Amino acid sequence: MTKISARQALTAHGWQQNVTVSIDGEGRISAISEGTEGADHVAGVLLPALSNVHSHSFQRAMAGLAEARGGVSLNDFWTWRQVMYRFLEVLTPEDIGIIAAQVQMEMLEAGYGSQAEFHYLHHAPGGTPYDTIDELSLRHIEAARLTGIGYTHLPVLYMQGGLDGRELKGGQVRFGCSIEAFQTLHAAIRERFQDTPPDFTLGIAPHSLRAVSLAGLSACAELAGDGPFHIHAAEQTGEVKEVQAFLHARPVQWLLDNMPVDERWCFIHATHLDDDEVERLAGSGAVAGLCPLTEANLGDGIFRASEYTALGGALGIGSDSNVIIGLAEELRMLEVSQRLRDQRRLVLTDEATPSNGRFLYDRAARGGAQAIGRDAGRIERGALADLVALDDTHNAISGLTGDAVLDAWIFSAANQPVSDVWAAGRHVVKNGVHVRRDQIEPAFNSTVKRLREML
Repeated sequence: MTKISARQALTAHGWQQNVTVSIDGEGRISAISEGTEGADHVAGVLLPALSNVHSHSFQRAMAGLAEARGGVSLNDFWTWRQVMYRFLEVLTPEDIGIIAAQVQMEMLEAGYGSQAEFHYLHHAPGGTPYDTIDELSLRHIEAARLTGIGYTHLPVLYMQGGLDGRELKGGQVRFGCSIEAFQTLHAAIRERFQDTPPDFTLGIAPHSLRAVSLAGLSACAELAGDGPFHIHAAEQTGEVKEVQAFLHARPVQWLLDNMPVDERWCFIHATHLDDDEVERLAGSGAVAGLCPLTEANLGDGIFRASEYTALGGALGIGSDSNVIIGLAEELRMLEVSQRLRDQRRLVLTDEATPSNGRFLYDRAARGGAQAIGRDAGRIERGALADLVALDDTHNAISGLTGDAVLDAWIFSAANQPVSDVWAAGRHVVKNGVHVRRDQIEPAFNSTVKRLREML
């Protein structure tokens, strides 16, 4: 039994002062009681830790390498992909595991308690399967064991280069699977999950309508079971036009019309929606998985969050390309992008929750946990103990109480007030530093230096 006391804690029933949260041996919250006597740890501010709903970990090592103008008049997502494909030609399984551990460590230090890895890098350069078919999935699972992060693995089916069925080429061949090969791969990963921590979850992810045939999409639906089901949808206008040309419907419209969309689903990005899609997605029970920093970096566009949340739509936050890993920064970008588009302030609030920070945090906590199939996102008896503590002496939040703490952290903190993080009760960040940083960071620094020299 672990006991954490907090001078203020955001529980499922609102803010409470001077309480103690008890964690049982299964990593779940067993009690929330008044008083702070006998605690193993004293926190200033205690919050439910958010889930990071969308990550391509390997891309962290190429952060900053696609920021020079190429030899074209217009640089966009599609030109960024060319840099990514060159990078893929040199990554080894060991590299991938080292990068994944660094990403997970940075997520935990930023205040996330869990991560969903949208994992489409399956094979060796040239597309040859590894002798251990799930070698690269294993590297991510081992990284999660090392870092202690709460983990959801989403093996990705990636079949084709576009809706015209063209073959994969270049760096893409490391992603490719036929339906039969993917079924074999998924079965191997499922077997491996029999020996993972109980809070680790296996889901599935057809990459997108562009990259998966309709038969492949149906196969994923059959494999999914009751696990999380994620798909990229409507990230770029070029994708929307391609889907319209081949399927005679917009991406989100087609999925809502033709697939069994429910609470297990997460539509990644969903940037370009029309009015009908906003309304229908909000009412579907699915989660919109938003990655505001990556979407801004790639010039994707701005999600219609104000209309979507007004209709009760669920959302979660991810870091996608991991160009920057910052929980508060993602939430801030989500809000300020709405402000820039609408030319007004405090867009994502409502009468019940006038605090911009609280509105953002509550919805990302609930929707993120739902999206990755995790019983977390709240401080409540029975929930997984995914918790983040903020240092209440930090200059950004010192002297503040309640929702004002979230407003200040998200919108004014120049550096990180996160002091401690627990993932399913595992105390993985202490005094702002991951407990294995001295092991993880040097390996990453050495790896990324070598990779950059090879490009």
